[in-house]
Amino acid sequence: MTQSGQPLRIGILGAARIAPAAVVRPAGANADTVVAAVAAREPERGRAFAREHGIAQVFDSYAALIAAPDIDAVYNPLPNGLHGRWTKEALAAGKHVLCEKPFTSNAAEAEEIAALAAMSDRVVMEAFHYRYHPMTRRAEEIIASGELGELVRVDTAMCFPLPRFSDIRYDYALAGGALMDAGCYAVHMARVFGGEDPEVVAATAKLRGPHIDRAMSAELRFPSGHTGRVRCSMWSSDLLRIGARVVGERGELRLLNPVAPQLPRRLSVRSEGGRRTEKISRRSTYAYQLDAFVAAVRHGEPVLTSAQDAVATMTVIDAIYAAAGLPLRQPA
Repeated sequence: MTQSGQPLRIGILGAARIAPAAVVRPAGANADTVVAAVAAREPERGRAFAREHGIAQVFDSYAALIAAPDIDAVYNPLPNGLHGRWTKEALAAGKHVLCEKPFTSNAAEAEEIAALAAMSDRVVMEAFHYRYHPMTRRAEEIIASGELGELVRVDTAMCFPLPRFSDIRYDYALAGGALMDAGCYAVHMARVFGGEDPEVVAATAKLRGPHIDRAMSAELRFPSGHTGRVRCSMWSSDLLRIGARVVGERGELRLLNPVAPQLPRRLSVRSEGGRRTEKISRRSTYAYQLDAFVAAVRHGEPVLTSAQDAVATMTVIDAIYAAAGLPLRQPA
């Protein structure tokens, strides 16, 4: 844990597009944190990012930021294939880590990092921000209450259009693919709302290149007997589909856009008690996520998206790729 008398000093690896929403703006509204540094391989880009967001220090390498004694924690939003390498480097330097999803390139790499995390006193957290929002907690409460009855089916989807095929998310060498970038959400939601880690029954991919999926669907079976399906795409006829549907013997729960519930704020339930819609907090998922990260670092609070949880997610992702006849992603 860091000393509680000063803000948690976070360094960002790379001037990534996601960083302002995920960390910079939430930290600006959180008295317990400060974004103290950014590192970029292109120094001018790093300096421009720092000027725009009021960040005091700029490093010209990831290693230099990680080694800095006045940085307590590292936010890792690098390309998928680099997540594992730089999370390991940060852990070795004694830093806490908030790593963007997907946590690693494959389950074996996730297991390696989970073992390192278990041997350290550092917090390692995967940035599935939706997991920390009250909408997710409320959905879990409804499922656990028995209002829906025994679970029958859990369907999740994360589909959005990304027609810029030069984007690194289509790059196999950087562990790209629709299942990695979009599908990791759908897989994680299936695990959370399904309450168990599923077996992959079948999977079908639509390809952009020999090894790159632009869309993926997979059928799941859970140990308790309910089934499920995950769908994801970066380019398919499902241009925009983001949500979760949980069906029980006595009712059904739907979540509209659970990865950004502060926008529609809608959760709907149909059960024997009738139909209702619940509206949830407008506060950003990323703000709740940062709160949880700080609580873990400061007070030893457990995290919901630990390295061990990431192993389970990556195991399902690996199984989907295998079922679809595609090679597993590898570290860059």
